[in-house]
Amino acid sequence: MDWSSRANGPLHGSVRVPGDKSVSHRALMLAAIAEGDSHIRGFLEGEDTRATAAVLAQLGVRIDTPSSGERVVHGAGLHGLRGTTQALDCGNAGTGMRLLAGLLAGQAFDSTLVGDASLSKRPMRRVTGPLALMGARIDTHDGLPPLHVHGGQPLQGIRYELPVASAQVKSALLLAGLYAAGDTEIIEPHPTRDYTERMLAAFGWPIAFAPGRAKLSGGHVLRATDVEVPADFSSAAFFLVAASIVPGSVLRLPAVGLNPRRTGLLQALQLMGADIAVEHRREAGGEPVGDLVVRHAPLHGVELPEALVPDMIDEFPALFVAAAVASGTTVIRGAAELRVKESDRIATMAAGLRALGATIEETPDGAIIHGGRLGGGTVESHLDHRIAMSFAVAGLVAAGAVRIGDCSHVATSFPGFLELANGCGFALQVAP
Repeated sequence: MDWSSRANGPLHGSVRVPGDKSVSHRALMLAAIAEGDSHIRGFLEGEDTRATAAVLAQLGVRIDTPSSGERVVHGAGLHGLRGTTQALDCGNAGTGMRLLAGLLAGQAFDSTLVGDASLSKRPMRRVTGPLALMGARIDTHDGLPPLHVHGGQPLQGIRYELPVASAQVKSALLLAGLYAAGDTEIIEPHPTRDYTERMLAAFGWPIAFAPGRAKLSGGHVLRATDVEVPADFSSAAFFLVAASIVPGSVLRLPAVGLNPRRTGLLQALQLMGADIAVEHRREAGGEPVGDLVVRHAPLHGVELPEALVPDMIDEFPALFVAAAVASGTTVIRGAAELRVKESDRIATMAAGLRALGATIEETPDGAIIHGGRLGGGTVESHLDHRIAMSFAVAGLVAAGAVRIGDCSHVATSFPGFLELANGCGFALQVAP
């Protein structure tokens, strides 16, 4: 399914983006191994999160759906999951697979985690390697999925310094640490999002954490709790960039999650001259949230501070678009992790932007983007949902229509994107 995006004038209105995918994954997993029933509201009804729910159901967890965006998870307790001989299909969910690897490493039964064609090409050694140091046995296909997790392995807590900052790897080790003897301590080279730490505390597990480090011990109990999932900042990112670059636009994005380890793009856009205000700051389910109001403003190129990179790793495709139409040059360094996401996002964004007439130089860990005007053309998403949505934004300011190849994976993180985008002024349609 291809999309076509074109210029259509200013964007206006209030855009309520779906619930945070990272929080939705973690809420399901912790509720599944908690004692008692947890009520999750604002749950992301995406393919990735539904895949995680289906895996947990295969493991014997009863999950009810009273209405769209709601889940009631009947916790099985820390040792209440049941094994299955069937493969556990994570779909396209890299977060789901990596976190489940940590969770399943401490179980008494064997499990096999599989994924779709895209996920099956994503590297897993950076999570299976440190889990092995804890005593886990996980077989891979030359470092790639499927993952065969051997049960019945006694786990031992470790002190581990991550070579590359990654919230997914940190979270997998912390989940394994719930089942390990002794302390599990994770040290990061740069602070990453702390959703897992915050949620473990909300479920009553003793954990000490600060930016760049987290420590817990095994042998405690998770207690069921209710979770309010904030709107996903990564989903809001496309509208922040769109309203910033389309003249005359004003958009309001209510109740967006503002976890400081997630909002690097907000700071990056403001450094580029964006007009984005945060109103009605508050907390929901232990997470900071606020209403974002974004108005069109002329953007200029910047040398992106490397300290922001870990806090915006999923938002770089949208930033590439902003940089491509800003005045001047934007320099991005320290973002090598982009090469091992759903696609090589540096190469994919560079190729697509060049197809639209942009001047961009790839570097091993980033890019140098010379801002200017974009033309129409055809780009490929490479089955990467964030690439597809970013080029939908690019089409709003391109001189001609932008055709985006194979956008079927957008539903993994943002169901209803096309309808929501068109509701505020996009001209986005399924291409014939």
